[in-house]
Amino acid sequence: MRRINQLLTPLTKAVTQTATTTPHLPELPPPASGFLTIGRTTYIDLAGTYPLFHAADGTPTPVINDTDHPVTIITESERSPSAADLILAPGERTETRRGDCVRVG
Repeated sequence: MRRINQLLTPLTKAVTQTATTTPHLPELPPPASGFLTIGRTTYIDLAGTYPLFHAADGTPTPVINDTDHPVTIITESERSPSAADLILAPGERTETRRGDCVRVG
């Protein structure tokens, strides 16, 4: 029995160290209820980031925020540092030719 305890001691120390040193993850906001339409795709019960695909012919992509949370159209900040993200309040809609993705919240 003593040999088993000796073998398990390093394991129990590692587990307690990990449990005490692991940072707490930030709480995620509750998912948005409603609908988010990007182009021809509609998403429901939203949380996170969704892709923003642009038409090859250059026509603007519609983004409709029918949720209870604001959404942010993330712009191509690496290519154009002066470009600002576009924020849509609940119920707003827009058409855009720029942006990489749409983030809810």
